[in-house]
Amino acid sequence: MRPDLPAWRSLLYVPASQPRFIEKAHTRGADAIILDLEDAVAPGEKATARAALAAAVPMVRQGGADVCVRVNRPLRLAVPDIEAAVAAGADVLVLTKLLGPDHVRLLAEHVGEAEAAAGLPPGRTRLIGLVETAESLARMEAIARADPRLVALGVGGEDLATDLGAEATPDALDLPKRMGVIAARAAGILPLGFIGTVAGLSDLEGYRATLRRSRAIGFACASCVHPSQVPILNEEYGPRPEEVARARRMVAAFEEALARGTGAVSFEGQMIDEPVVARARRLLARAAQVAGAG
Repeated sequence: MRPDLPAWRSLLYVPASQPRFIEKAHTRGADAIILDLEDAVAPGEKATARAALAAAVPMVRQGGADVCVRVNRPLRLAVPDIEAAVAAGADVLVLTKLLGPDHVRLLAEHVGEAEAAAGLPPGRTRLIGLVETAESLARMEAIARADPRLVALGVGGEDLATDLGAEATPDALDLPKRMGVIAARAAGILPLGFIGTVAGLSDLEGYRATLRRSRAIGFACASCVHPSQVPILNEEYGPRPEEVARARRMVAAFEEALARGTGAVSFEGQMIDEPVVARARRLLARAAQVAGAG
């Protein structure tokens, strides 16, 4: 994984057109807030929501979260969205319905121009990519590698299911979501999302189980639409204390074995060798990153 990636676990969507949600967003405990200019904003409200970013970005940043803005796909909307978000000081832009690597590079070029116009250092604004069409599934790895600004890649389940003529069920989305994990990991960026569909807000334990399974598959972080989901995301996509303690014991046991000239050793009922210990070291690094960002 690239060393410059954010320590995200939870990214909370907030409609950029709803001041009452924006005012409370910084109190929700999310690692990042996504001010949404796309699906959560009615067509007639796009310009108003865009103009509101200048006040909304510093407001949602009060709790220390990274501030993202999800922009619209049509270029006639994406261009002013990008300009307004960069000028407002957004840390990250969420690019929707990406067609391929050239689409990423086109939008990234405009981000650079917007930074220059706002007097910001080049490369300050990072990107999240969303793949949401059947056509772009085969291009995910190229999309993930398209530009160094890109720090995370996700598969948009609802839009993709519509494009596939499928229901947004775990069965229908399992393969595309796994493809997204592979593409992101191969490019060294964060896989965003989870396997399955969003559980009902009344079934938060079902949501927790989905996240736990998804993290085991390789997902690093996920977005959510309700504040009640944030603490569960933080718990399930962040290293749990018992995992950290076990990883420390494992690394210590393995290093002792190496000092004795042994490359594999029995540890708490499990045979461990370098690949197993590498995962433990990665978990410890993740724990340190999350703690440092908190």
